[in-house]
Amino acid sequence: MHPHTYAIIGAGPSGLAAARALDVAGIPFVGYEASTGVGGLWDIENPRSTMYESAHLISSRTTTEFTEFPMRSRADYPGHAVMKEYFGQYADAFGLTEHFRFNTRVTDVVRDGAVWSVTAGGPDGERTDTYAGVILANGTLAEPNVPTFPGSFDGEIMHTSAYKSARQLEGKRVLIIGAGNSGCDIAVDAVHHAASVDMSVRRGYYFVPRYLLGKPSDTLNQGKPLPAPIKQFIDSRVLKLFTGDPVRFGFPKPDYKIYESHPIVNTMVLNHLGQGDLDVRADVDRFDGNTVHFRDGSSGDYDLILLATGYTLDYPMVDRAELNWTGAAPSLFLNIFPPTFTGLYVMGMIEASGIGWQGRYEQAALIAAYLRALDRSPAQAAAFRDRVRDEPWPDLTGGYKYLGLDRMSYYVNKDAYRGAVRAATEALVAPAKVRA
Repeated sequence: MHPHTYAIIGAGPSGLAAARALDVAGIPFVGYEASTGVGGLWDIENPRSTMYESAHLISSRTTTEFTEFPMRSRADYPGHAVMKEYFGQYADAFGLTEHFRFNTRVTDVVRDGAVWSVTAGGPDGERTDTYAGVILANGTLAEPNVPTFPGSFDGEIMHTSAYKSARQLEGKRVLIIGAGNSGCDIAVDAVHHAASVDMSVRRGYYFVPRYLLGKPSDTLNQGKPLPAPIKQFIDSRVLKLFTGDPVRFGFPKPDYKIYESHPIVNTMVLNHLGQGDLDVRADVDRFDGNTVHFRDGSSGDYDLILLATGYTLDYPMVDRAELNWTGAAPSLFLNIFPPTFTGLYVMGMIEASGIGWQGRYEQAALIAAYLRALDRSPAQAAAFRDRVRDEPWPDLTGGYKYLGLDRMSYYVNKDAYRGAVRAATEALVAPAKVRA
């Protein structure tokens, strides 16, 4: 193995972005992917995929695609099959596929001094290889968050990660716990197949239509970003004009401002609520056989409970101490670099409305710039590490006060984040300044 070869774990969009950036920079790498091909969670056949048949992008095509490789599809919100095909085309166009070992699952990533050992099992058995560093790009939506409730339920309990098709709900009395984007998508599926559909929610949500004035809503106001208070003031009033007040459909009133949590890009669920196809219920209090009791004193009988309760961040193959893990997530500079700089990097540990794959590629380009500096401009690399260790880290919130939830622990504002990443990249390639 070349002494400066790096390992990339995962061949989803973040892993492909890392592969492309390293390839452009002339940095050798080997990729690992547990599935049969590229695409990550967008490959519904991938055993770790959380995709379902009706899944589509919730951000529009032009704000999501890689800038250098536009999608061939003209759909504004392509489905998962189109997205998987797109990632395959991207990998083939830039010769990335040949760098990956497919059907190969990484089980252990261990630092040994200045190098890293990666152990993985594949078609030829288990083997361990040594690398100069490792880029973790295996995604954030693989480990289901499964809450527990008092009592016991006699029916079936399923997390949305196991949901693939509305046929799984045929003729059943369904309770969906949670109302994120997946929960609302599945609720819309369910009304056409299930005997009944209820949604149990604990807080209010903001619902954003996919189209405003005939255009994808996230393509509007693409110029200089407005200050957070002004954008919140304007957009909350625009939403009320186009979607009305979700409280009248049974949702609680949000106890936070718009964009302080991820909005729901699905207004069809409001249509079905208005048509009486489904109902909103209060937070769950306890289970009792097939009966679910809610905190407002009401109850209902169900055959299937579907947990739309999100995911827990996890990188199980590596010691959490190497990732500077704090609370629900690693504490990383720009959500990429552990401040110890031992050769471990993270791709894709960001959630942000509208950041797209290009935002991930900019992450990868920053990693590539640092690795290139390590090899060719050690002074620049040292200056970068000094800034990370000695100076305050950039504010990535864009002025928004995000909810203090575990799932929001790595949430960023796309404009603030991309600006900070670009600034860090520019600083890395600029002449190093000698400190007094």
